[in-house]
Amino acid sequence: MTGPLTARRDALVAELCDLADDLRWDWLIERARARPALPAAERTEAHRVPGCLSNLWVVPTFSDGRCHYRCDADSVVVKAVAGLLCDFYSDAPPAEILVLDPSFLRAAGVTAHLTSHRRNALTKVWALIRDFAARHAG
Repeated sequence: MTGPLTARRDALVAELCDLADDLRWDWLIERARARPALPAAERTEAHRVPGCLSNLWVVPTFSDGRCHYRCDADSVVVKAVAGLLCDFYSDAPPAEILVLDPSFLRAAGVTAHLTSHRRNALTKVWALIRDFAARHAG
């Protein structure tokens, strides 16, 4: 499949692969620190991602035929990884999201140094993104 999300994936992988491991994480952490915090009204159980060691919230919305995702977390690393997924899949139509899973993050060097708990958080965020897109597809 080719489309805007595929082009976005290719650009992200190229950008991340050009960075050494420590610089890649610096880049991800800086993006997380720059991400606006969710308002307290959205940091609710309804938006909390269950099964994560740190508090992680993802707020999905749908408008103009596209999915949008915002997130926040107590842990800056979790916020960085969740934010990467939310940024990547935001503003994409559901059909594109459903055919492009985040396995490309391995090639980009993002998942190699994650603990099992943080990989679990990544999996849960992807499931939330995918399920939300599936509910809005077609």
